[in-house]
Amino acid sequence: MTNHWIDIGNSDCILIIGSNAAENHPVSFKWVTEAMDKGAKLISADPRFTRTSSKADLYVPLRSGTDIALMGGLIKYILDNKLYNEGYVIENTNALHKVGPDYSFSEGLFSGYDAAKRSYDKSKWAYQVDEEKIPIQARSLDDPDCVFAKLKEQYAAYDLGTVSKITGTPVDTLEEMYETYAATGQEGEAGTIMYAMGTTQHTYGTQMIRSYAIVQLLLGNIGVAGGGINALRGESNVQGSTDHCLLFHILPGYLKPPVAEDETLEKYIEHWTPHSNDPMSANWWQHTPKYIVSLLKGWWGDAATPENEFAYQWLPKRSADYSWISLFEAMHEGVIKGLIAYGQNPAVGGPNSNREREAMRKLDWLVVMDLWETETAAVWKEPGVNPADVQTEVWLLPAACSYEKEGSITNSGRWMQWRWKALEPPGEARHDLWIVYQLVNKIRELYAAEGGPNAEALTNLTWDYGPEDPDVHLVAKEINGYAVTDTFDKEGNVETPAGKQVANFVKLRDDGSTACGNWLYSGSYTKEGNMAARRDDVDTSGIGLYLNWAWCWPLNRRIIYNRASVYFETGQPRDPEHPVIKWDPTSKEGKGAWVGDVPDGGWPPGARWPFIMKPEGFARLYGFGRADGPFPVHYEPWESPVDNLLYPKQPIDPAFKIWACETDAEGKPLGKVAKFPYVATTYRVSEHWQAGQMTRNQPWLVELMPEMFLELSEELAAELGIKNGEKCIVESARGSVEGVALVTRRFKPFSINGRTVHQVGLPWHWGYTGLSTGDSANVLTPHVGDANTMIPEFKAFLVNVKKGGA
Repeated sequence: MTNHWIDIGNSDCILIIGSNAAENHPVSFKWVTEAMDKGAKLISADPRFTRTSSKADLYVPLRSGTDIALMGGLIKYILDNKLYNEGYVIENTNALHKVGPDYSFSEGLFSGYDAAKRSYDKSKWAYQVDEEKIPIQARSLDDPDCVFAKLKEQYAAYDLGTVSKITGTPVDTLEEMYETYAATGQEGEAGTIMYAMGTTQHTYGTQMIRSYAIVQLLLGNIGVAGGGINALRGESNVQGSTDHCLLFHILPGYLKPPVAEDETLEKYIEHWTPHSNDPMSANWWQHTPKYIVSLLKGWWGDAATPENEFAYQWLPKRSADYSWISLFEAMHEGVIKGLIAYGQNPAVGGPNSNREREAMRKLDWLVVMDLWETETAAVWKEPGVNPADVQTEVWLLPAACSYEKEGSITNSGRWMQWRWKALEPPGEARHDLWIVYQLVNKIRELYAAEGGPNAEALTNLTWDYGPEDPDVHLVAKEINGYAVTDTFDKEGNVETPAGKQVANFVKLRDDGSTACGNWLYSGSYTKEGNMAARRDDVDTSGIGLYLNWAWCWPLNRRIIYNRASVYFETGQPRDPEHPVIKWDPTSKEGKGAWVGDVPDGGWPPGARWPFIMKPEGFARLYGFGRADGPFPVHYEPWESPVDNLLYPKQPIDPAFKIWACETDAEGKPLGKVAKFPYVATTYRVSEHWQAGQMTRNQPWLVELMPEMFLELSEELAAELGIKNGEKCIVESARGSVEGVALVTRRFKPFSINGRTVHQVGLPWHWGYTGLSTGDSANVLTPHVGDANTMIPEFKAFLVNVKKGGA
């Protein structure tokens, strides 16, 4: 989230898309309701009429996977009617930057595409630059070479009629949505977009989010109170786990992992430190040398020296795609021999879950850490499987639940909050830090005694958080960072004495004198104490910042990009009634200072371009770093019931990830509309949690939501002769599931370019262990992934529905 939960209450218009927040993020809806009580409008865009839709001023039905068409139409509406906030756009975005001559877009493809590799040469999308390599800016938005002009060209085809034929949304509903949301472009108004997995879990989910960002930038809704792009995380610490690098393509704090060509630390820094020659740019990634050296010192301590490149060579070099589906395909092929499933349940939660269960049954060993015996732990005895045929040796380690351990969580709004242990875990159950600590200690002992590949990387780790039960506070302090030796300020005075906590990441050094486990969290545990444990509920801002409640990255900033909330030259708020920050020229003996939130850069107004997380200093309407294009493009899902109306020669995203198990002999989708005529999507219900182990083992929740079901419209049910409560079977190219038919008006048939398309919905919480058992909807979902993140496609695939069942 660029903003935070409480800030939603400041919004004048809220668009919830790809999310059923009222049901799946109910605390967020408290703040939606508060905003509505003050007059805000709520728009719910969803294939299904949800509990969120029932509270909305406007329900916008759309076929799953067509968000880019919907938002492309909104972009065109804003541009055609000149509803964009021109001053904001010019001051804060790359709208005026000139695009280079190699850029083009035609028939669904950008320039630089290699069909054989299914990838783009992104250098074709570069800016025009001057002799100092600084991007050239046009003098006006009318310049045909500028980003703004290219944006107009890109979305010229997304007229109301065309968008309606793609999405199934009636034209009058589109007009009302566009008019309502575009009104937030006026000064003093703010609109926010809330999204969740209904957006991200597509083959072009990243570009869906980009389309939301473009809308928000055009309307001036980034950095302001009540605005923002706000991702609703599905777990209490998804944000925290991402920040701390539980993904294959990042190191803590979103640093890049080394790749093969990064042969030395010097080459790594040169490769991954974005530079700008523009003196007005304050790109915070220019400090990558400080971040990476401090991280290496945090991991390897005294063993990390200038002579050995601060132990850089002990870091593994990423040489392949280690995303979710790739890992399970490697297990299926016998390349990966073992798996530690740590608080997750792939047998239910993974796409094409029958294939992923098969993959786990080919492992030599499998370790599962959980509160119950999950389907993953019981993969060797799934119904229909003969345990004698399974080679995998399985260990189940009993884990502690969240209130049986101490530590921090970081919520969707980036707030790091400390939680204390309420009671001891039962029996032999242990908290996850203890398990990992003991595991690594044993591995280190083995390497010290027997040696092995890259042994020094393990034996030299600074793994000293306690003799037996690791101290979580020592871990938190290392994450914050400390001085290894005295560090000095520009005047030569000691800034941070050796052994003391650094104040924040600004105080980190690239000479080995500081150590820091995650630069982004530097400032969270300082000499003042544990900032995440703060509980001061007094708000002095007037807009709900609560700056002394917990801690928020970066630097306790509650609304990121907040320099965009003020006028560039004066620092005065664009919305004086809801100021996020404000420049006070009279403070500090006339030197001036910012008041309000922690500013996104402390220099005076007009001194630096406002978006310091981008090398050029401007937010990107034109995002040339994406794998599948600098602008979002409407493509159809991998399995679609219709052709691509806008780009018939390029029906699908040209760069998304397809695994061989999903294609026929011609490389086409296995699921074809002739056999699988209906669109399906998966979703959650409030009574069950994720893969179900924490809820399907609770009698009262099982009573509330007892069994797997299929939700389908009255029209489709009548067509198929299915009555409410009857058993039915849902089939895809990957398998079939059984459930109870829930015949409802919450789904309605879509009219897509003159033909009727039905959509059905299935919750994915069920499996074959626990008090309530049933089929998982993910038996049906495909092994295909987003072009940028490789997140699997869970929200738009083809199925058939039949009456009957066991």
